[in-house]
Amino acid sequence: MLKLFLRHARRFPWVTNVTLYGCLFTIEWRQTRNVAVVAFSFHGNFNFFWMRFLERRFPGNSIGMVMRKLFLDQTTAAPLATSVFYTGVSFLEGKEDILEDWREKFLNTYKTGLMFWPFMQFLNFALVPLYVRTTFTGCCAFIWATFLCFSRQTGDGTAGAALAWMFPHKDDDAEYTKEKVDSEDKVASPIYKRSPPCGHWQLIY
Repeated sequence: MLKLFLRHARRFPWVTNVTLYGCLFTIEWRQTRNVAVVAFSFHGNFNFFWMRFLERRFPGNSIGMVMRKLFLDQTTAAPLATSVFYTGVSFLEGKEDILEDWREKFLNTYKTGLMFWPFMQFLNFALVPLYVRTTFTGCCAFIWATFLCFSRQTGDGTAGAALAWMFPHKDDDAEYTKEKVDSEDKVASPIYKRSPPCGHWQLIY
């Protein structure tokens, strides 16, 4: 199966990489459709051609070439990708001010990303063949997008918010459990259930 995938990736790199990049974000389509649309329409395609541009401009995987790619990637592609995420998802959600989330969270998100993306992209540029680099980026982006979704809902894009998301406080869990029990007691009343990150508040009966 792996050999078949690699053979297909070599023959049809654009289709394989962009399709896999987008499909990673369709696992919970009902909840993450807006993120999936942005990932498939922009991020997958952008990363595919961006990786090829970097490889043509700085060919090889010597430490010097890798560091040049990494620097350009983090100073150019990273801010652009983050901006498109916040504005694109806000646009698809029909917000009046699609720049609101971007203004409030872009800088914090970008700084937090510098604790994650340089390490992932160093491995990508140094070890991963060009024809599957977009797929590797997509796997990393899937993890990163989960944090971004949390940041849009309740966080502020900081590393502290990321840690709070990964390691919730016990008091928060206890409060959530109490609220859940109280809600279950109100059988006759509509219950608001919060969907996963990047979802919306849903009214269920």
